[in-house]
Parts: sequence; structure tokens; C-alpha cells
Amino acid sequence: MNMRVQGVLPPTILTLLSVLLMNSAGCGSATPDQGGGTGNGGTSSNPSGGASGNLSGGASGNLSGGSSNSSGGASSNPSGGASGNPSGGASGNPSGGASGNPSGGSSNSSGGASDNPSGGSENNGSDDPLPSMGCGEAAPTSGRASIDVDGLMREYILALPEGYDPEKAYKLIFTWHPWGGSAQQVAGNGPNGYYGLLGASEGEAILVSPEGLDFNGNGLGWGNTNGQDIAFLEAMMERFDAELCFDHSRVFSTGFSFGGMMSNAVACSGLARAVAPMAGNSAVSGCANGTQPVAYMGFHGTSDSVVAISGGEAARDVFIERNGCGAAMPSDSNWCELAGSNYQPCECTTYEGCTDGYPVTWCEYNGDHMVAPNSGQTIWNFFDQF
Repeated sequence: MNMRVQGVLPPTILTLLSVLLMNSAGCGSATPDQGGGTGNGGTSSNPSGGASGNLSGGASGNLSGGSSNSSGGASSNPSGGASGNPSGGASGNPSGGASGNPSGGSSNSSGGASDNPSGGSENNGSDDPLPSMGCGEAAPTSGRASIDVDGLMREYILALPEGYDPEKAYKLIFTWHPWGGSAQQVAGNGPNGYYGLLGASEGEAILVSPEGLDFNGNGLGWGNTNGQDIAFLEAMMERFDAELCFDHSRVFSTGFSFGGMMSNAVACSGLARAVAPMAGNSAVSGCANGTQPVAYMGFHGTSDSVVAISGGEAARDVFIERNGCGAAMPSDSNWCELAGSNYQPCECTTYEGCTDGYPVTWCEYNGDHMVAPNSGQTIWNFFDQF
């Protein structure tokens, strides 16, 4: 089956979802509401719109968003690249860009990496490291853990880099699952876990896959009722500050569908340096009023039948305003090439004049409701520039 149409939901569910999105106040715009909308479309067995048993909308068994072999890779390599190269680029250049510039980005004189591999607008920002209190402490064990949040036990899966150094302030990345998914679904196995970031980050980041709460009796999600999921994030951050060595100025968030909505809520709350939502809006998890700029790279299918692209654009526009951005212009990101021929036409756009270090990049492609294909390396490169 063509991956592009696996995200289509039954007409009755689409009608329910349409009613929800039309009635959700402030869809995609900054509002005082921290979340708690009702209904999001989807069936109890498949609330994210993917094929049965594949809640992320990608091909069966491929939670990183590539088709079973969309870019010419072996079937055992669901990102489409050659073995050991999960993004489909040439050996030693996993993003497919020219040597020394793995995503085809322009020069980046002061934003971290020397060559701006994100493909977004140039990052001239400066972030002084803010090491956590846990630097120098013995690290906890990777794996599933629980934490009390206002009397409610919540769970997450933690992945520390191999050879974790308790004196090194790592990047910290939260990866949020879709409705009906789970922490384990996103954590996965092997380098394609955590939306492909486990392999792409090459031991330079601590990864966290939180687990949602039941939403409308149809699976785990991020309703964020009364801000309870933001409170969950803050509780994890407080624990990690005491136990782990990470840089508070380099906390990031990504997710698909409901996970994209949660990433937008995280950004609106000013709790991340950069976010990369996929097929999300701000209709359910909410968007708190604020002024904090957040670097933003969004992905959305133009024929998304579950979360309309207009909702994603509205969520993006919050950060075009917050980041002081101007006119749209073509991005130099090569993600559309990595996505593959099945998802053309595809275009990435960036915006002029954004506050230094706070670019906004937007990628839309010919696809339904699905994880942005072969996006792990691109998302990592976007985060890694900061």
C-alpha cells in the first residue's frame, strides 16, 4: 500500500475531527489556554490515522517515517539509506549534502556548528551553556521510569548516550508520541528510535520519550488539561536537573500528530530552545500567551486528512511573530530531496529577518497524516546548530 494514503481515517471520524478543529478556540494561535480540548478524531484501535498496528502513519514497523524502502535502502533499513546510513546520504555524509555541510545549509558563523547543517536560516545567536546541577553526579540507568506529578504517577523512557560522560552538558530532547501511541513506540529499537534521533545524534544528546494520559477513552495522548502535561515536562526537567548533566539552554522538542501538538505547546510555554513539530497544530494541547522566541522547524503534508495543514500553519505563525520574522523565502534545506520522490511536490521555506538565533523553517510535502519521511537527520541538524 502506498504510504501516503495510510493516514486516511473513516469518513465518520473525519467528520468528528473537523467539528473539533472548527470549534477549538484559538487554533494555532497564542491563547491563555494550556490545553484540554475535546476529541481529536480517530478510532480506538487506530487513533492516529495510520494502518492498523502502525499508529504513526508510516509503513508497518517503521516509526521513523520512511516507507519500507522509500529511498532505495534495504528493507531492514526503514529510513531508506544504506546500512549504517539511516538518512539516505552517502557514506560519511548521512544527510546527503555536500561534504562539510550535511544538510545543504548556508554558512553559520556563530550559531554552533561551523556550517549551519540545518538548512534553515543562518543562526547568529549566542547561547551561553547553563549546565544542570546533576553534572558530576552518577547517572541513573537508561530505561522506563515513573515520576509523581501533583499526585499522579507519570512515566517516561530515558536514553542516555553510550559512554555517558557526567561532566559533559548534553543536549536534552523530548520526543512526544501520537494519539494512541506510547513512549515505547517512539523509543523503538536501534538508531531509528526517537524519530530517528537516536542514530542521528551520535551520542551527543540525552533523549526522553514521555508517555501520555488517556484521551477521550481512545488511547494515550496530550490533552494537557489544565496544563497537566506541561507540568509533567517541568517535573521531568526538575528531576533531570538533579540527576543528569545537560545544558538548560539546549532543550528541544519534537513529535508527530498529538506529539506535534504537544511540541507546539512546549514552544508556546517557552520551555525549549527549538522545536520540530510534525503534522501538529495548537487546537488541543493549547498555546500559552507569551513572548519568548523559539527556533521552529515544522513539517506538514499538504493533503493531511486528520490535522489540516492550515492548523499547522497557524501554529507556525505564532513563532513567525514571536521571532520577529519577515517575508518568506526559499530555504536551502535539502530535506525534500531526502524525503524522496513519492512526496513531491515538496518545498521548504524560511523567513527573513528573524531574531538572531531563532529561525523559522517550514516544510510541506505531498503526503497525508504521517511522520515526515526521512526527517531524523534533518531535525537533528536543526537542533544541533544551537
